[in-house]
Amino acid sequence: MALTLTLETQPEVPLEAEAIAPERLTGLSAAEVGKQPVLHGNRQAELGEFFKIGGKANGEVRVAGDLGRVKLLGAGMSQGRLVIEGNAGLHLGSGMTDGEIVVEGNAGDWLGPEMSGGRIVVKGDAGHAVGSAYRGSRVGMRGGEILVYGKAGNEVGNGLRSGLIAIGGSCGDFAGVNMLSGSIVVLGAIGIRCGAGMKRGSIVTMQPAELLPTFSYACTYEPMFLRLYLGYLRDQGLPVEDRHIAGRYQRWSGDSVELNRGEVLVLAP
Repeated sequence: MALTLTLETQPEVPLEAEAIAPERLTGLSAAEVGKQPVLHGNRQAELGEFFKIGGKANGEVRVAGDLGRVKLLGAGMSQGRLVIEGNAGLHLGSGMTDGEIVVEGNAGDWLGPEMSGGRIVVKGDAGHAVGSAYRGSRVGMRGGEILVYGKAGNEVGNGLRSGLIAIGGSCGDFAGVNMLSGSIVVLGAIGIRCGAGMKRGSIVTMQPAELLPTFSYACTYEPMFLRLYLGYLRDQGLPVEDRHIAGRYQRWSGDSVELNRGEVLVLAP
């Protein structure tokens, strides 16, 4: 039986709940879980002030309720499984190294920033800066994967170093900005200035893209690695179509203001 936390008292201001991660709660009784520290605005508080707690920690933690004001869920997570039965707030999975987080609703901004391993699945939409570097940092996501079934905001994969980010719907501007390596797949529309400042890596979009003039057309071909990626994403439930897998892609090389070794792949009409 999984440990269950049900939000009963909605926080008036954002609640910082780094304590909610499987490895921090495993082996604790319900009473001990309720004593775990959280930060409510500028006030030190306890989990039990906001959540009803049941079950037993066995590597899986399930959190129910509208958690849009609850920040840092699964931050630094290194093992186990965290399931959010509703919406999640800012900085979900920040710096996580392993394990799995599943969000059955929407996720806020800064989803999986600077994570280096593990897996995050969002069944709804995500905000800005998915898998990105924090301000002042050059490197964002370093490994693992993030799957968003809905749409996402601006700066998906800012500073991406390694790993896979897949967006089932559309995404905003500056996807892959300052990207170092890794892959971003967007099944819907992609905003302007994607790949700005990218050094290496691949950005894939299934709809026409407005590219920067520092990207140059290279060829139209059938990338074999992409067939494997897309087959995997379809198995995970993302809306990958046969034409995506069998299609030909225009390859645009860039960004020429950097190493010009990155690529944006656009599904050919």
